[in-house]
Amino acid sequence: MQRQPVISKWIESVWYENTPAVYLLVPLSWLYRFVITLRRACYRFGVIESHRLNRPVIVVGNITVGGTGKTPLVIWIVEWLKQKGYRPGVISRGYGATAACWPQIVDCDSDPSMVGDEPLLIFQRTACLVVVDPIRIRAARALLACSDCDIIVSDDGLQHYALERDIEVVVVDGERRFGNGYCLPAGPLREPVQRLKQVDLIVCNGTGRIDELSMQFVGEVAVNLDDQSQRPLESFSRQRLHALVGIGNPQRFLDYLDRFDLYFDSRVFPDHYHYRPDDILFQDDAPVLMTEKDAVKCRAFADERHWYVPVTARLDDRFGDRLLNLLQDRMNGQKVA
Repeated sequence: MQRQPVISKWIESVWYENTPAVYLLVPLSWLYRFVITLRRACYRFGVIESHRLNRPVIVVGNITVGGTGKTPLVIWIVEWLKQKGYRPGVISRGYGATAACWPQIVDCDSDPSMVGDEPLLIFQRTACLVVVDPIRIRAARALLACSDCDIIVSDDGLQHYALERDIEVVVVDGERRFGNGYCLPAGPLREPVQRLKQVDLIVCNGTGRIDELSMQFVGEVAVNLDDQSQRPLESFSRQRLHALVGIGNPQRFLDYLDRFDLYFDSRVFPDHYHYRPDDILFQDDAPVLMTEKDAVKCRAFADERHWYVPVTARLDDRFGDRLLNLLQDRMNGQKVA
């Protein structure tokens, strides 16, 4: 059973199956592309002010709408920086967050509806200071004001040019790539594909091209939301299950469960969906599997039937070295050839 809105399915068919309806939207796509090109030029030439901070800024983003795997990569980068002796902090816009005032500092008691699901997940996985604000420069200044952070990692924000950045890392979906190649609304692109020529590192979630560094997700256990006990995913293979998912590319999670030969029906919700108790209840006692991102929003009303599947990013061995070289060059005020 799926609850994905009909309009969402229609948009995906236009973007990724190139149905004839795309041609009705192409003129709007041209207009969108003109506007974003003009906007970026205004930042580049100082017509609109951008702000540089006295700490290096690493932006992890994408050029498409929807989930590509940015959050697991942000978590990997934060943990890797800590291992190298740095003191990273994270900023995020907190998509869907409803707090009445900004900025918000994420802690153990933060409500995901107030700060956003992804910032809370990053905090829970890294114990790193995370500051949420729709205005990223304000989030970054708050981060520096309340910590000894020496590197700022921006979760998303590639198109947020008001904050100058030192390193740009773009995540590409290895399966869906760039859809039909059009910018919004005719296609899924936030910026033209040519934008990738200007970024520092391209990470492909899946099997990529020669100029891309691969990223895979690994995780073979499920964690119970009620008592935090763990079970191997393969142990669920001989029973009926339910799966619910509310991420940018829900099929990726469902395909991941299929790798373990699990038998389940599914409920698909929009990305960043605010769950209610009824959304995760079924008419039987079968286990319910969900993503870790969904779990941070369901924990308050979940019971012993509910499990989440934590995954960890596994990066191409070259990624860490390249990021470190870029970071050292930027911190030394040099330009990379």
